Amino acid sequence: MDDSKNVLFVCVENAGRSQMAEAFFKKFAKNRFNVISAGTSPSSNLNPIVVSVMEEIGIDLKNQNPQLLSSSMIENSNKTVNMGCMDKESCPSLFVKDVENWNIDDPKGKSIEDVRKIRDQIEKDVLNLLDSLESDV
Repeated sequence: MDDSKNVLFVCVENAGRSQMAEAFFKKFAKNRFNVISAGTSPSSNLNPIVVSVMEEIGIDLKNQNPQLLSSSMIENSNKTVNMGCMDKESCPSLFVKDVENWNIDDPKGKSIEDVRKIRDQIEKDVLNLLDSLESDV
């Protein structure tokens, strides 16, 4: 495997979707790729419901913090995935070329049942992305 493959998951607040995607990618990629997530307008904390639904499946996000998307993250990324946009002005896909858009609903303000569905969709999408990246290597 090529250890220089860098995957970047982006969204606006980096408090939910992109954090879940990063966590799933780390779990399934088993260090074969570098992965990071960030937001164009990061929240101060992760969405507590997101932390809870990930904990249900054995993934601990308690020590994760939202971070600001930087130009170096974009430049060093081999694959960038935009999770979806709730706010068109700060949508990461405006700032990133060659971005893959997943258009996943924002978990913000959603019920725990809806956030579980979002989590499960992100898990499937991450597994599909990992399969495509491994076939490209």
